[in-house]
Amino acid sequence: MTRAALFARSLLLAAAVGFGASSAPADTPPSRQAGKVHFPISCSPEAQQRFDRAVAILHSFWYEEAVKEFAAVADTDPSCAMAQWGVAMSAWYPLWYPPSAAALKTGSTPVEKAQALDAKTDRERDYINAIGAFYKDYDTLDHRTRSVAYEKAMEQVYLRYPDDSEAGVFYALALDATAAPTDKSYANQKKAAAILEKVHGEQPDHPGVAHYLIHSYDSPPLAEQGLPAARSYAQIAPAVPHALHMPSHIFTRLGLWQESIDANRAAHDAARGYAQQKLGPDAWDAETLHTMDYLEYAYLQGAQDQQAKQVVDELATLRKGPPLTLPAAYAVAAIPARFALERRNWAEAAALAPPLLDVDLSIFPWAEGITAFSRALGAARSGDADAARTEIARLEAMRDKLTGAKNTYWASQVEVQRQAAAAMLAHAEGKEPQALELMRSAATLEASMEKHPATPGAVVPTRELLGDLLLDLDQPAEAMREYEATLAADPKRFRSVFGAAQAAEKSGDLAKARSYYESLAALTAKADTARPELQLAQAFLAKQ
Repeated sequence: MTRAALFARSLLLAAAVGFGASSAPADTPPSRQAGKVHFPISCSPEAQQRFDRAVAILHSFWYEEAVKEFAAVADTDPSCAMAQWGVAMSAWYPLWYPPSAAALKTGSTPVEKAQALDAKTDRERDYINAIGAFYKDYDTLDHRTRSVAYEKAMEQVYLRYPDDSEAGVFYALALDATAAPTDKSYANQKKAAAILEKVHGEQPDHPGVAHYLIHSYDSPPLAEQGLPAARSYAQIAPAVPHALHMPSHIFTRLGLWQESIDANRAAHDAARGYAQQKLGPDAWDAETLHTMDYLEYAYLQGAQDQQAKQVVDELATLRKGPPLTLPAAYAVAAIPARFALERRNWAEAAALAPPLLDVDLSIFPWAEGITAFSRALGAARSGDADAARTEIARLEAMRDKLTGAKNTYWASQVEVQRQAAAAMLAHAEGKEPQALELMRSAATLEASMEKHPATPGAVVPTRELLGDLLLDLDQPAEAMREYEATLAADPKRFRSVFGAAQAAEKSGDLAKARSYYESLAALTAKADTARPELQLAQAFLAKQ
């Protein structure tokens, strides 16, 4: 039996009444320090108390602990239909990735149990039927269709019970989950935020409100509005690793690198400790890897390369973990790629090896694409055209595989990488018009999509690569436009700040160059590596 099947089986067992023997004790840290939620149900008083704790944990996406708590509710009150609703909700990860067929079957089982138990109120039946809309016909309907069906069902619950704050909170999450990654008006996110801000005024310690506000504001034009939630969430649910990590989504969007490092160090220690307690000293879980990717990204922006190398080295020591998830797969592929590409170590990028973890990235072709993209860039920049062509062909095959699976978002992400790598190969071969056309096309395609919540950002922003290409072609004014466009979306990125400084210097705008070099010096105040770029910045500033 595969690890994925084993996990699905464990959830199925959790849905069964009688799971209580393996449920988490009421006084565990997740129960005590996961935030304050009151979700009234018609079950026994003891079941109500545990149910509130379970919902609080669910709101922080700690699904494994949530399943245990909801199963304990069912054990406490076998007639409690909402306990089964909770198990079904814990089997679906709305902002992460579509469930597997096994997980869908597992999640549909508690829905059937909940409906068979016949909840005592119309409100509870509406909640149960709403999650039932997601699992209904899962073997024939696509994920997007079922997610939208759940969102519409939750909208009706929200409208039908205006005094039920939980209906608003779960509806807001559904809006975030169904937001199109190509919608630059952020209509769903703004609507969700408006609902959540109202609840936040009434329940400032609600974990779901803070959590989902961060997700709602996790985009360049909205990020500033997410700072209050980002700076409160970890205090609301200090026992939950994901709650310690989530503030860094906003910190990353705003280039607040030290705050991101602090948040992810705390989250990483909590997540790694949780995994080690279950599986041993070389264990990891998805949150462990997710926090490591954010740490890697933040360290590299401040030229803390020795710290970043420690993250890479730690990744190589990890062995035992749960079934691979989308955030974990992204992190496994992205961490070593970032370390090579952010430092522009092209030889290292060209030789990038598959991760040492016992994971199968082939189930996430776009993750393998990150490695192929890094190798292609490294090979093209190192003058190995044949190796670059091989990796570009791999990217094309991965794109086609994802397209065939109707995974449009990730197919497009891989296509961005294919075009960018092909542009660098064309540049290496002296085909400059083709190189610029390909890189501009890649940058335009990337700009049409939002980043996935699983990542702090692309391993290299394509518009930044376009700036690099234009600088190589002695077009500094055009390069400046691309660097500044990158910085508008990704503030305080080391490579774009340095690129803008160089572009200004080559354009003869020494005042602007000085401003950017000073920004680079401030950005790298805690640098632990003497990067060549920093030496150039210091030399320029010393002459002015």
